[in-house]
Amino acid sequence: MPCGYAPAVTPHLQNWSGNYTFSATAYHAPRTVAEVQSLVSSSARIKVLGARHSFNGIADSAVDLLSLDAMDAIASVDQRNRTVTIGAGVRFGPLCSYLHGEGYALPNMASLPHISVAGAYATATHGSGDHHPILAASLSGVDLVRADGELVRMSRAADSTYFDAVGVSLGALGVVTSLTLDVIRTFDVAQYAYEGLTFEAMELHFAEIMASAYSVSLFTDWQQSAFNAVWCKTRVGDPTIHDGVASLFGATAAHHDLHPLPGTNAGSCTPQLGVPGPWHERLPHFRMEFQPSRGDELQSEYLLPRQHAATALRSLQTIQARIAEVVLVNEVRTVAADTAWMSPCHERDSVAFHFTWKPDWVAVRELLPLVEACLAPFEPRPHWGKLFTMDPAVVWQQYQRLSEFRELARAHDPRAKFSNAFLDTYVSTPD
Repeated sequence: MPCGYAPAVTPHLQNWSGNYTFSATAYHAPRTVAEVQSLVSSSARIKVLGARHSFNGIADSAVDLLSLDAMDAIASVDQRNRTVTIGAGVRFGPLCSYLHGEGYALPNMASLPHISVAGAYATATHGSGDHHPILAASLSGVDLVRADGELVRMSRAADSTYFDAVGVSLGALGVVTSLTLDVIRTFDVAQYAYEGLTFEAMELHFAEIMASAYSVSLFTDWQQSAFNAVWCKTRVGDPTIHDGVASLFGATAAHHDLHPLPGTNAGSCTPQLGVPGPWHERLPHFRMEFQPSRGDELQSEYLLPRQHAATALRSLQTIQARIAEVVLVNEVRTVAADTAWMSPCHERDSVAFHFTWKPDWVAVRELLPLVEACLAPFEPRPHWGKLFTMDPAVVWQQYQRLSEFRELARAHDPRAKFSNAFLDTYVSTPD
């Protein structure tokens, strides 16, 4: 243990929404890589917390939890290689503000700028857009503390044979202390919102709707067979994308900003009336200075091959009344294929069905098997950080590189100190 270092014991630490209480006996907030190395080498079981935005036990530990919030340095942009290196405690909001000020950007963002970059990458968190893969696709290098406390540097250029296992690591390979990200030139985005897109119009024109902007999100509360809202985020100056129009396949242009949750004040949301603004102030759904979404909610998400979008929606309609009783909002987005071994979008262009549920775990737990049964014919892969009830064997079948990932995890962590109940169930079980 580093000299003068004392862990804080927090027996009732909870996640962001308050639905999960961590079981660790000690909580640590190291400020240096050396402190991380010492903690890792001396611990029997240890995991890292990001922004605590996961809704299950993927980040839990039976012994030690690490917060890397203090390791939040952002290095100057490497203009020659178009990269930026950041500490593992950095969150998207501060990073994106810095990048924009330097004239650079990330290609995409999640709906929340409040989450940590390292945590989002590790769980395959994504934004939306036909041509945009998960956020971790921008990763080009990491510093990682392995189970024995050794600090190793890995990069896409030097470790190409297995680097696709590193980005979406689920925390199973070690403690990431810094990340190097590819960046692009900054750009502006104008966001437009539409109301009243029918399910029928979505089924008939899904590909056209989702290709109508840089990023598109459809929102429904399932109270009727229609989407309450369509958000189209258009890159300013893109000659292949039209600006806002009065009607989008029957949906009408909104004349005021909308919140994803019907009837909720939109003051916390990014502007939607076509006023151009920097990418990091339009690509997320929520402003950094406000609490995102509601907080007292549960979330699930399933990603399936994009060609099944309309058929999967039709299948979900068979339990529409049941969904409507429990859901706050259901968002539908598209995500491009990637090469990360443990990504739900591995080697397939995907459609994501994201459910924000009422904070009623009993009702959600009863409903999830019905939702998963409706989606089962379409090879759904659950988001690693959300709630699901799928059989582990079914999850394993969805990942062609799972055996290789297990071997790599065992090489980095032979005593499984980075594992936990969640990973033991859904990832680490021997072949």
